[in-house]
Amino acid sequence: MVTAIILASGRGTRMGAGMDKCFLSLGPRPVVAWSLLAFESCKEVDHIILVVRKEQVVAARGLQMMFGIRKLQKIVVGGTRRQDSVQAALKEIDPFETQYVTIHDAARPCVSADLISETLKAARRYGSGVAAHAMTDTIKVAGKNLVVESTPDRATLWAVQTPQSFATDKLLPAYEKLVAPRCPIEYTDDAAVLEANGGTVKLVKWDAPNIKITTPIDLTIAAALLRLS
Repeated sequence: MVTAIILASGRGTRMGAGMDKCFLSLGPRPVVAWSLLAFESCKEVDHIILVVRKEQVVAARGLQMMFGIRKLQKIVVGGTRRQDSVQAALKEIDPFETQYVTIHDAARPCVSADLISETLKAARRYGSGVAAHAMTDTIKVAGKNLVVESTPDRATLWAVQTPQSFATDKLLPAYEKLVAPRCPIEYTDDAAVLEANGGTVKLVKWDAPNIKITTPIDLTIAAALLRLS
């Protein structure tokens, strides 16, 4: 069985909208609804766990009814950090029933069922499958004073996104060992947790737009991309 975890509990402070960015309108539906519908339509996904802030639990239940998200089994209240929210959702998973977990940031509304399937295909073969695209810009490493310190070879650089899919028996031990409520290390994605535990992370090359909603202009860009899809 495959369980999807969709994270929609971020505060979105850079959005400056005074509300959760994942519940802002994006065309005909809220940002989070685009991801919910993508995972609902993916044949490989059996169950969905949605992680939201406490204030949005009622709104999340309303979205489930409004858009007919039948795979949504649980709505979980998230933690302070992303890793805390993921861990809260992982505690709701039966490791004997769920062989694979796919984790997605709801702030990426352009996700497709095809991309989800590709990451799961890699997870079945390698234990992990992480959406990514090769960097085309030249990257500079700079200090606090914005003086360039080095220029890494962009041929080895990849921008990692979500969804990120994993074999449950690989991801759960990593989270149980490394992520605790007071863990001083902040992991910005789930692949980093697996890496830190000595696991192998397999990238899944994906060139289609998979924009993350961070600032108001991103909503405009995402709306244009979704109209073209």
